[in-house]
Amino acid sequence: MASPKIQHGLEIKFGSEYGAEEEQAALDVIRQGAPTSGEACLQFEADFAKYCGVKHARAVSNGTAALFLSMVGLGIKPGDRVITTPMTWIASAAAPATLGAEIDFVDIDPKTYNLDANQLAAKITPRTKAIVPVHLYGQCCDMDAILAIANEHGIAVVEDAAQAVGSEYKGRKAGAMGTTGCFSFHEQKNMSTLGEGGMITTNDAALFERIALYRSHCTRVVGRSTKYCSLDESKIDVGKAFWWQDFDDTGYNFRMTDIQAAVGIIQLKKLDALNERRIRNAAFLTKALADVPGLTPPAILPGNKHTFHLYPVMIDAAKFGLDKIDFVYKMLHERGIKLGTHYNPLNWSTAFKKRGYDRGQFPNAEKVGESSVTLPINPRQTQAALEYLVESIHAVRQ
Repeated sequence: MASPKIQHGLEIKFGSEYGAEEEQAALDVIRQGAPTSGEACLQFEADFAKYCGVKHARAVSNGTAALFLSMVGLGIKPGDRVITTPMTWIASAAAPATLGAEIDFVDIDPKTYNLDANQLAAKITPRTKAIVPVHLYGQCCDMDAILAIANEHGIAVVEDAAQAVGSEYKGRKAGAMGTTGCFSFHEQKNMSTLGEGGMITTNDAALFERIALYRSHCTRVVGRSTKYCSLDESKIDVGKAFWWQDFDDTGYNFRMTDIQAAVGIIQLKKLDALNERRIRNAAFLTKALADVPGLTPPAILPGNKHTFHLYPVMIDAAKFGLDKIDFVYKMLHERGIKLGTHYNPLNWSTAFKKRGYDRGQFPNAEKVGESSVTLPINPRQTQAALEYLVESIHAVRQ
């Protein structure tokens, strides 16, 4: 008989789930020749924009591409400064850094692990062009405070909502509050498009136009509408030009395929139900672990809908009886449960040590890096799986 951890899905840490509907959608696109950025992408973009409550959405190859294209659309260049958090995946900072921008990190709120808005204003300089708040683990940042500071200084806000699809802040969807919103549909995210995928959202028509062009080589096809770019067809003179391509600039290829988009359309329809399962599972864990000494479950800010891409807990080794390393080891080798370690602060990384950062600069982020782990959470977990997880945490402490 399979052990509870295998039988009930604890061997799979994260991610969405696929069903017969996604299989059929993928098969339908294959039978159409499996195009790139065709009708399925257009439908996925329209559905996603409506879901988030924004005017425009553009499907891209991954979440990193979404962040990068947002920076390109905003005109980020060498000498500009971009503010973000050190407690995130490297893409949040790498997107502007690869364009030559200098990165200014702001330490985190120790309760939410998100960028601390109270420390933000002190990092603003005349060269600051963008702020990248990261809705870490599925909980939105303090967006009212961040947007107020950004608006005061005329700075763009690029929401990194890669881990927060479907999350809400005071009734507003993640990705609908900033200048742009950037989403990831990687295989580990709350909804996925066959392993990779992403989306950019915005209400700014001119910015959307730039993002749309740079996504696909800055191509304009004169005389024929193209699925690869936005285009004012009223200016076309078909009699003078047909199938003639022009390039506004040297761009990139970050297109999404129709087979991914077709799956994304189905995943989006399921998203709220999948997120509700995560929220329910998280509520059970928070209640069941409340009396464990030295273990602090995640805090949820009032007015936030936390969708729990990850379920982080802080470990106080003196009270818990194990430090982070021993806890991770014993859970894996004694109970067969793999815990996550998300994330090490970026100022610890070689990439940002080369840019002048080092340990000791962001104490809140570094404490989380040293003492936090993420517990398995996904929409497939059964009650038996959750109970086995809680039982295992108690068992390894004995």
